[in-house]
Amino acid sequence: MDHDEQLLHASSFGAAAVAYAEHRPDYAQAAVHWALEAAPGPRVLDLGAGTGKLTATLVALGADVIAVEPDPAMLTELRRSLPGVRALSGSAEEIPLPDGSVDAVLAGNAMHWFDMAVAGPEIARILAPGGILAGLWNLMDDQVEWVAGLARVGGSAAIGPRDTPSSWRTETAGMHLPKSGAAARFGSPEQAEFPHGQRRTADSLVATLATRAGMLVMPEQEQQAALERIRAFLAGTPETAGGEFTLPMRTGVLRTRRL
Repeated sequence: MDHDEQLLHASSFGAAAVAYAEHRPDYAQAAVHWALEAAPGPRVLDLGAGTGKLTATLVALGADVIAVEPDPAMLTELRRSLPGVRALSGSAEEIPLPDGSVDAVLAGNAMHWFDMAVAGPEIARILAPGGILAGLWNLMDDQVEWVAGLARVGGSAAIGPRDTPSSWRTETAGMHLPKSGAAARFGSPEQAEFPHGQRRTADSLVATLATRAGMLVMPEQEQQAALERIRAFLAGTPETAGGEFTLPMRTGVLRTRRL
């Protein structure tokens, strides 16, 4: 994906903010706990917070959390759903916080949109000494046969290489590093996976996949054709055809420490 295409994908979510808030999953609490366990204190920034899916999990775990999100529509949904959280307009490349003001920076399904040549020094600036940077990704467990079939039918626009356990580690292993060859601001990463799941119906899973960036930027006719293929697959699959089911998931975490 070239730079212009990445910007298009990264800016696509605002138009679907309400659907994103309704249908995107939260994050496994065990995964968030692991991301934070080496942090030097309780102050956490949810960076690229979207509608607050990760923010809510941080609140539930008792973190002292601030959320930063660049898209106005997503930020509106976050403030509506979590009125007690300090939520600011900003981006990974321009964080509206003072130096050394947080102990950990977490990014839920967002780090792949960051320009780490700029965002890396900025994240390092606001982290306290020994602070943690962690990216979290919710993965659809393609080790389950019907999920693997759904991935084939949906294609990479709906379920991409960062979205499944079989490939997310390779895809995200260098996400904390600048692509320009600039000096790294973070140490060697650790990666781990944690079981997760989301109660869905065929219709709500189709609605979830419709909020993926690759789907949002498709021409409408192509998007509708892709969603109809997914809907037909779910209607013909025993595990998903009869009402509510649990979508097998894992939350993958990349964790690294500020140098």
